Amino acid sequence: MFTIRWDGDSVTILDQRLLPKMEVYNTYRHYQDVAGSIRNMETRGAPAIGIAAAMGIALAAHHLNISAPDKFRDEMNRICGIFGATRPTAVNLFASIARMKKIIQQGNDISTIRQLLEEEALAVYNEDIQANKAMGKNGSRYISDGDVVLTHCNAGALATGGYGTALGVIRASVEEGKKIQVYACETRPYLQGARLTAWELFQDNIPVTLITDSMSGYFMRNGVIKKVIVGADRVAANGDVANKIGTYSHAVLAKENGIPFYVAAPVSTLDPDTKTGDDIPIEERSVDEVAYIRGEQIAPEGISIRNPAFDVTPGKYITAIITEKGVIENPASTGIGKLLKS
Repeated sequence: MFTIRWDGDSVTILDQRLLPKMEVYNTYRHYQDVAGSIRNMETRGAPAIGIAAAMGIALAAHHLNISAPDKFRDEMNRICGIFGATRPTAVNLFASIARMKKIIQQGNDISTIRQLLEEEALAVYNEDIQANKAMGKNGSRYISDGDVVLTHCNAGALATGGYGTALGVIRASVEEGKKIQVYACETRPYLQGARLTAWELFQDNIPVTLITDSMSGYFMRNGVIKKVIVGADRVAANGDVANKIGTYSHAVLAKENGIPFYVAAPVSTLDPDTKTGDDIPIEERSVDEVAYIRGEQIAPEGISIRNPAFDVTPGKYITAIITEKGVIENPASTGIGKLLKS
């Protein structure tokens, strides 16, 4: 299983909309199809969409038949804008685009720019996998043998280049010989926990129990859950974290029950230009995701529906933010600046 692959003149993407029923890979030769795969949730997860955008931009350059350097740059910058408009919340997307745009401005040799864009896209992919493994090692010390760990949404190999962020910490702990159980929230309305996290962990023979989102408080209060670990789509300068809708509720419940709450995210998810969580743009998705489950209508026709895809957890509810470069403990007091400067 892989999430995304560069094939030289095409990009192959695992269609996560069809999991766990079918494991289907789609190969695209046009950048617009790659952008569409981000927009329609075929590929998802903050690091993964950053990788997909980088590969999509490299793919566009590979097939773009323009010989004048200025016109080539103008068209490539326009294409970068298309990728930037796919999803607004995950900062990894914009970090990857910024890296690609910097290369687009280098010199007038189009063939060299094409080659450099391909190399940069592969660097984004490979760096993500290495970051995840380093993150796993940095975070495994917070997981004890015998822990039952709650996670929300999918922050595993499917959401990244491979290995995972939150699930990377869990995987690293298991590799160290710790016996861990995971409680995975289903993550309504898109069911990433039920369809993806549970599938990933089951494939790796890591014990996993699926629960609905509203059950987490019950298991926390009854002493079943010992730790909570989630991923992130953007971390503001003050330590506030945007993650899949429902994360904030779990964090408040964890605080009430004295349970450590950890966030695992690569440095590319840290956004020093966004001061607080109030400044993070929150994507609102189609109301059909709430009104329907797998094509079956479950809500009355014409009823008012809201569907924010993310919420913001204030830093005061977060025990530590785990990155590949180190750990930010008590982020509400320290913010993210010190780690970024190290």
